[in-house]
Amino acid sequence: MVELQVLGKDKKTGRVTFILKGTNAAFANAMRRTMLSNVPTMAIEDVEIRKNSSILYDEIIANRLGLIPLKTDLKSYYLPKKCKCEGKGCNRCTLKLTLKAKGPGIVYASEIKSKDPKVKPVYPETPIVKLMKGQELELEATAVLGTGKEHAKWSPGLIWYKAKPIITIDDKKCTNAEECAKACPVKVYNAKDGKLTINKENLMQCHLCNACVDIAANKSITVAKSDDEFVFYIEPWGQLTAAEIATTAAELFKETLAEFEEKIK
Repeated sequence: MVELQVLGKDKKTGRVTFILKGTNAAFANAMRRTMLSNVPTMAIEDVEIRKNSSILYDEIIANRLGLIPLKTDLKSYYLPKKCKCEGKGCNRCTLKLTLKAKGPGIVYASEIKSKDPKVKPVYPETPIVKLMKGQELELEATAVLGTGKEHAKWSPGLIWYKAKPIITIDDKKCTNAEECAKACPVKVYNAKDGKLTINKENLMQCHLCNACVDIAANKSITVAKSDDEFVFYIEPWGQLTAAEIATTAAELFKETLAEFEEKIK
């Protein structure tokens, strides 16, 4: 049975670190790819520029708008291809946003007005363009749900994993504890009175570089990777929380398996 153990949560970045137990690399990678490519988020897809006397071309501004992460409400919107309107565009699959600004000054993402208060820029201080005196920018944008496999702007975050490190130390053979501790770039070890111990707080930081193994006297340290435990990192861009990304990915993965099972019957 697959188990999940949360190791830490960073309130500032939203990053969540956890261990996935009782599985293999194929399943771990399938989950990572599902999170990156299949979990939908909201992003600006179409832009109608009505006025633009700034120094930037319409295309550059449209590109910048598309890359602004938007808070996403998965309960209220559907992917266009799964909507009842069949992708023609309705309130269930599209959202209108407007922007109207005059110079002088910098136009920020906070000036984008959304018809849905739940869907707005994650980072309001994101600069879009600088307007000089007399310059104007006016536009209407359409945001839709999409997935990372269509375009990176719909990717929900940075997700990666690694095999859980397994480190063993032979105290009787280790005669250069201080050197081994200094050799580790992520401070996995503590050395005191000639004895080498593992710093449990930093153990999961080990990226299996084997710097300690190379310098350890008498082959006193071995570093291996687990075959059934993986350390996962989910760092959201802000459209969804790490929990929403993981749970949505699990549901999508389950749906994919059910669809596969149905097709091979």
